[in-house]
Order: sequence, then structure tokens, then C-alpha cells
Amino acid sequence: MRRTTAALAHVLAVTVLAGGFAGIVGPTDAQAAAPPVKFGKWFVDLPGTDRATSSSLNKEYIVVTNTTRKAMSLKGYKVRDSKAKHTYTFGTFTLGAKKSVTIHTGSGRNSAANLYWSQRNFVWNNTGDTATLLNPKGKIVTSCTYVKPKKSTSKTGGFKTC
Repeated sequence: MRRTTAALAHVLAVTVLAGGFAGIVGPTDAQAAAPPVKFGKWFVDLPGTDRATSSSLNKEYIVVTNTTRKAMSLKGYKVRDSKAKHTYTFGTFTLGAKKSVTIHTGSGRNSAANLYWSQRNFVWNNTGDTATLLNPKGKIVTSCTYVKPKKSTSKTGGFKTC
């Protein structure tokens, strides 16, 4: 009986260590690492010549998505570029469960689906940039890096789905 109990304990220990009961023991690394909010589509480089008109500036945008099943307050969250020259700070804003909001570089009327940074020039570097989302305490929630493809031309522009 002692050998059977010892053998069973050994098999159970190896199974748990190997992740055989990951759903029972706790979340997997991927589940634990999933951020509550993440970036979606990011339009960095507009096709053609950059013209800092309101219409053009609003075509440069980044999407923020709530990955949870609960509405989430984003008050105090920040989106910034790689050199922290540009920072968008969320005011009082609640992002619905599994919903997204698009942050446009230019000016416009804020809504539940679209927010406006009110910049007078482009924020994201066409050659490459990193967008970082910080929580109100300054901790990085998620980030995404865009690198301009070698075959990209001014006619095609550039975007990334993070």
C-alpha cells in the first residue's frame, strides 16, 4: 500500500508540475498575462504626403480594446509614443465590456467610440514607433511597436494590428 501511495503521489506531482491540471491549479501563463485593455488596429503612416489638416490627422489613430467582460474606467490611463513626446491622457471615460475606442490624432467631438487627441501635427513616426498604454499609476499595461515595411511606399501607407 505504501508503494502504491508513493507512486500515486509521484505521478500527481509530476502531472501538476507539467501543467496537467492547469485549469484546476490556476490560470496558465497566457491567461495571467492577458492585459485587461490592449491596442487593436493602429494606423501610423497615411498614404501620400503628410498634410497636417484635421481630416488627415484624424486618419492617424490607434484603437484601444477592453478585453474583459466588465466595463472599465480608463480615467488617468495614458497612451504615449516611444520617446514620450506625445501623451494622451484619458479623462473621465468608461470603456464598455469587450468594446473598443479609437483615439484620433486630430480634433473632433468625443463619443463612446471615438476620442480626439487635438494635436496640430502627426504623433506617430512613419518610419517606426512604439505605442505604450500606462495605467493611472504609470505601470505599462501593454505596448505595440510598428516598423515600416521595407516594401512600403508613400502610396500604401502603414498600419499594424497589435
